[in-house]
Amino acid sequence: MIDSFIEGNKDFIEKDFERKKDRYMQMTTSQHPTVLWIGCSDSRVNPERITHCRAGELFTHRNIGNIVPTHDWNFATVLEYAVKHLKVKDIVVCGHSDCGALNALDVDMSKDSYIPMWINHAREAQTRVDAKLGECKTAEEKAKRKREIEFENIRVQIEHLRQYPLVYLAEEKKEIEVHGLFYDLATGKLSKIV
Repeated sequence: MIDSFIEGNKDFIEKDFERKKDRYMQMTTSQHPTVLWIGCSDSRVNPERITHCRAGELFTHRNIGNIVPTHDWNFATVLEYAVKHLKVKDIVVCGHSDCGALNALDVDMSKDSYIPMWINHAREAQTRVDAKLGECKTAEEKAKRKREIEFENIRVQIEHLRQYPLVYLAEEKKEIEVHGLFYDLATGKLSKIV
């Protein structure tokens, strides 16, 4: 597989890098993304590909379930750098259909060490949807529940994001805007979530 990456890189250099060399050379000394993209690590949801963005336009943080943990040094560092130093204007939390992390909320993961602790950051989404929908019996009801949990997780993670003082203050000063987006694997469509 690694050899195919090297070959793919040769193709990238020939078809993209060399043709846009001035742009790539500008990026060798600095970056100026306008968006912090918080998305899932899922291999099917590449932010640059699904938004058709060029290199340098998105500053990304990806993890299982597009989680915004409230006490995580890695995430906090990315957030602080994006807001204070890169001065991004928008922060996106992007979820997607068929998210394995959210599916795992209904699975016994007691034999795993880390996954259960991590996905607990999304548990509130499941709790809210189950309180609203009640018990789901039919396949249609279960599919609706699953989709609602995917949407609600985006809202929950935005709530977590706004617990960071630097986000709250930047939003209050209208220096940044926070957005929720949802990517549907079956259609390729990206939609706003309120």
